[in-house]
Amino acid sequence: MTLQQIKYVIGIAETGSFNKAADKLYVSQPSLTSTIHDLEDELGILIFNRTGRGVTLTNDGTEFISAARQLYHNYQNLIEKYGEGGNIKKKFGVSTQHYSFAVKSFVEMVKDFNTEEYEFAIRETKTQEVIDDVASLKSEVGILYLSDFNRKPIASLLKAKDLEFHHIIDCKAYVYIWKGNPLAAKKEITFSDLKDYPCLSFEQGDGASFYLAEEILSTEEYNRTIKANDRATMLNLMIGLNGYTLCSGIICEELNGSDYIAVPFKDEDEKINRIMEIGYITKKNFILSSIGNKYIEEIRKYLGIES
Repeated sequence: MTLQQIKYVIGIAETGSFNKAADKLYVSQPSLTSTIHDLEDELGILIFNRTGRGVTLTNDGTEFISAARQLYHNYQNLIEKYGEGGNIKKKFGVSTQHYSFAVKSFVEMVKDFNTEEYEFAIRETKTQEVIDDVASLKSEVGILYLSDFNRKPIASLLKAKDLEFHHIIDCKAYVYIWKGNPLAAKKEITFSDLKDYPCLSFEQGDGASFYLAEEILSTEEYNRTIKANDRATMLNLMIGLNGYTLCSGIICEELNGSDYIAVPFKDEDEKINRIMEIGYITKKNFILSSIGNKYIEEIRKYLGIES
């Protein structure tokens, strides 16, 4: 097995096609196919399912790609530290729940690097996909939150994927609304205040457990609910329907605009802990790259946390 073969496997997995991977890797499609067949024969497993619509990873392939990405990532780190690097374009990816501070910090981090030498990716996505992306090293870092209601099931998922959670900041719950909402002038907002307004939440996929929800109070029963799958739609629903969502209170006007505010949420049951512990996940015992460290540094800087 060679590093070139590993690079080819990663390229095919990312594009979902031998033809597209061949174009991206600057190699002929027959040569790429032959190389992968040789690797599969050597390993004694089938890495890809071939269909007329492209390729998908087999169960063995899914396990292999996780280890392959980690090996190739470590190789790239060695090249970055000790070698010239040649024409290798270094990669860095982040997967995150829908947090504007995560995107803003990513923007500031990218400014410090030459995008001709690096291939960057940020994925605002479902909670399960954040976990899966980091487990497979599609992304080096994942951003999500824990709380009293989801800590055990999320911790179980992380353990199963050989991941660990790193604390960044604790936040109280806030109600996120647009400035024209009738509740915008209130100093605190309770569930009673919200009963006539639709609760907005990010879609987590069919059959997804409520433990994967991005909103801290997802276990509550809501009279009116609307799901969205991106931040722009969520903001439009806030204006058009006077909808609200429950969040950490960390908002970025530069990205979301100045038409929205976060009002402290007041729980009518003071015995319940509504603290959101926001942090990042990595592979267990994983050493962050210089880019990864810079990204976390930018998040801490944005949140006003001393390193």
